[in-house]
Amino acid sequence: MKKVFLMGRSEAGKTSLTQALKGEELHYHKTQYTNSNEDTIDSPGEYAESKHFSVGLACFSFEADVVAIVQAADEPFNLFSDGSRCFLLRPLIGIITKVDSPYANLPMVRQWMQNMGCEHIFEVNNVTREGIPELMAYLQDDLPKLTLEQAKFKQSLGLNEWQPLPEGMEYPKDIR
Repeated sequence: MKKVFLMGRSEAGKTSLTQALKGEELHYHKTQYTNSNEDTIDSPGEYAESKHFSVGLACFSFEADVVAIVQAADEPFNLFSDGSRCFLLRPLIGIITKVDSPYANLPMVRQWMQNMGCEHIFEVNNVTREGIPELMAYLQDDLPKLTLEQAKFKQSLGLNEWQPLPEGMEYPKDIR
């Protein structure tokens, strides 16, 4: 299973999402520090909300297989700028929480995530578990294991390690 790093604003639903992914009963507690286990890295919202702590987000991203920006469907503003994925060397996905909120604006939050460069966007409800199976299915697929030579070859094509080779293209015989 891919290890996912969750980052987003305070009260976006990151900790509840980690509980929902584990099948646990939801209980609120304020995340005071970065919590890491075998499948998730949960960061305090203050890391995303403060330029003084935001560098920590980039550092923690190296410990994960995939980075997820978590935003509530009723968020009034976006913390992350367009093209936010440029500092990441991991796949970037978006997770929209609180999809049942009466103030939800899913098209707006989805557009923010597309502008950030999210490769996949999941809509979830941590309480009802709506959307959790689709997210789990994505996380279940392991990333391909590459040799250094294969990674260099992909880089020479302008690809990241998790992106597939263009259709019909194969690795050279000496690095298969």
